[in-house]
Parts: sequence; structure tokens; C-alpha cells
Amino acid sequence: MDMKLSEKRVQLPSGHQSWLEGGKQSISADIGAGEARETLQRTLAEEAIVWPRRKTIFITDPHADPHAFVDSLVASGTVKITGDRVTDFKLTGSGRNALFVIGGDCIDKGPSNLGLLRAVKHLLDLDARVRLLAGNHDIRLLLGMRMVGRTDDPRSGHFFVRLGHKVMPLLVELRDEYLTGKHAYADIPGEKACRRRLFPSDEWLEHFPKFSRGVTSERAIEREIKRLKKRMKRFEEARLAHGLTMRDIYAASLVWKELFLDPQGEFFWFYDSMRLAHRSGSFLYIHAGLNDQLAGLVGHKSAKRLNAQFRKQLSHAPFNFYFGPLAGGFRTKYREHDWALTKKGVSRLTERGVRVIVHGHLNHYHGQRIYLRDGIINIQCDSSMDRGTRRLEGLKGNGASVTVIQPRGRILGISNDYPYIKRLELPEKR
Repeated sequence: MDMKLSEKRVQLPSGHQSWLEGGKQSISADIGAGEARETLQRTLAEEAIVWPRRKTIFITDPHADPHAFVDSLVASGTVKITGDRVTDFKLTGSGRNALFVIGGDCIDKGPSNLGLLRAVKHLLDLDARVRLLAGNHDIRLLLGMRMVGRTDDPRSGHFFVRLGHKVMPLLVELRDEYLTGKHAYADIPGEKACRRRLFPSDEWLEHFPKFSRGVTSERAIEREIKRLKKRMKRFEEARLAHGLTMRDIYAASLVWKELFLDPQGEFFWFYDSMRLAHRSGSFLYIHAGLNDQLAGLVGHKSAKRLNAQFRKQLSHAPFNFYFGPLAGGFRTKYREHDWALTKKGVSRLTERGVRVIVHGHLNHYHGQRIYLRDGIINIQCDSSMDRGTRRLEGLKGNGASVTVIQPRGRILGISNDYPYIKRLELPEKR
């Protein structure tokens, strides 16, 4: 099913503004604003910064909004629209030479998970250089779907229901596109049997704390149980609001497994090509951020060790993985209960030549923002571009957002929610 790009194109800024002139909407830090600017200028001026060899296009947190994704590509100057479908675009000369880093969270919210993934796949089919990073929504969906039919697992049996209401738009898409034939439900059991294959057993609350000790803290266990109770309630409310039966949901989950986990499935490429991080010169791209353990895995020239550990842990012990330090790469918000990034970890990064962390996950309403954390530059690029977020946050119209890192010492932040293109340039050497 092809999704149309029928809406009016997003209006994007054309004028430029120095990133340093944007105030708190553009730059912040764990130190004073004035000192932040001085530290930023000093860091950029250091000879230690190695800029990428080719233009890098960073688009993050599209959250199932193919319109926002394609409009962001257009804003970067790397693609040209050729028709009214989400896959009707081609690479420009700039796009053929660029590197595209998609920063995670392709899934959830809407309007179309499948449309977004097909737009990303079209970019791959154009032979563009693409690096696809893991987002928390992407991984949570994978782990949840894997547990369908395995709800007796004392640690991870709740992972599907843990998806809550946010998975409903995807389930509706799968039902409407793939479960329309006369015999679509021929092998699907009744409502009660489907519920047992989706929801954790009645004994789960008793077994979960006992089997989770030693993997995570007592406080985290209590928080997980409390969170699950809320998500189960919202799951049920959303299921009814979307007109889904338990048979619909179970049948859609089986379709999802065929599409995403079967090597012949249309979207098998999505998780098969996914990485935790990408490194180019002094720039490390990741969905959420780092902690001391992850910092210790960052290599002097690449993120190869990080990605190898990610691929290894992703296929084993889902609970240990999701609540362990490696998941901080797509989960952390530097909260008290997150795995910590200390000055020791920052020192490890700078010793290995990492000066800039480019990430999403923390959404903003005025375009991209630079944040200095213990002196290391963080470019926060989640600009709330998907329609689901924009509707909830009261943002007007459709969104688009792209961050462009150029080889000659220039970073551009482009968002339809800020009146200027934010421009950060390497100061000239005296």
C-alpha cells in the first residue's frame, strides 16, 4: 500500500543565524551560558577535532511520520521529490556523495510506520550511504514482539504489554493491510487463548521480583511493576479505542514477525542493518547518549566494539540487555536512575578523540540545541518533527528537521520550528 505525500510542503527557514546567538533555545550547559559559549568556541578551535570526510545528514526520531522524514531529506538538499508517494524521490548530486545517519525511533506514534520504513528502504535502494541507529522505541518493539507466546518468562514475559498504547497504530496498520483475506484468521485461536499469549500470567507479579534481583535494583523492579500496571491499563483503553480484539492483536503480531524477523520478510533489513552507534572523526552518533561503560567501548577510530557488543546482547537475555549499561545508548536521559556518565567517562571519550556526541531522544520545540556536558559537545537533534508528538505538544502544522555536518568545519541545524538555520562554524586559526 503506497502512502501519498498529499499535504502541502513544510515551510523551512532560508536565512542563517550563528548558533551562538540563539540563546537558551540553541545552546545550554551544565555550567553558565556565558562560559558555555567560551568553552564551545575553545573546543571547536582545538586542532584535535577531526571533521568528517563527507557531508553527514543526521535525521532522528521520525516516529512513523514519512512526510516529516522526506521533507527533512529535501531540507538537506540531498533528495528531490519526483511524485506524490512517500517513495517518490531521488538523490541529488549532493545526496550521492553524502552519508545519511538515521538516529533511531523510526517506530510508533504515526501516521504510518510502514510508510516511514518504506521511505527509508527507498533511500537504501537508491544506493545511498545509510547508517541506521537503534532507538528505544525500535528496540522495545523488537523485544516485545519476540515475547508474544512466551509470556511465562519470569523476567521478560511482560515485554509485549509493556509497549502500552503506542503500539496500537502499528497493529492497526498491520491488520488493515495484511489481515483482510477470507482466511486471514483461520489459524488464530479465540479471545482468551490470544490474551494468554500476549499478557503475562497471573503469577508474573510474584515471580518477576525474585528472578530480576541481581540484574537490576530493587527500586528499578518496583518502578517496572508500577509502570507495567499503568501500561496494561492504557493498552486496554487504546485497544478498545482502536477497535482491536485480542485476536486482531495476536494475528497482527504474527504478521509482524513474518515481516521483520523472517529473512524473506519485507522489513527484515530494518533490524538486520541496525547499529548502536556510528563514528566519523571526532563525531559519535547515537540515539540517546553514553555512560562510563559505553565510553570504555568507544574505539580510537570507530564504534566497531560498541556495535559488536550491541549485536551480541540484542539476541540474548532481553531483560538483562534492556536494563543493562549497553541499553543506555538508546535509553539514557542522564537521570538519577540511569547508568551514569561521569568525568572519568568523558575523559575516556576525549582520550579516544571523541569531541562531539550527536543524538536524538531528548525532544525540543525550537530546533536543535547544543548542550555541553562536562565540556563535551552534545548536539541534541530531536526537534519534535513527527505529527504524533506535535499534536500532543501543541506544535503547529507538520514538522521537518535535519542536522548537517560538513567536512570543512560547519554544522547546520534546520527545523521548521526555528526562524533561522542555525550555523556553527570552525573559527579561523590566527
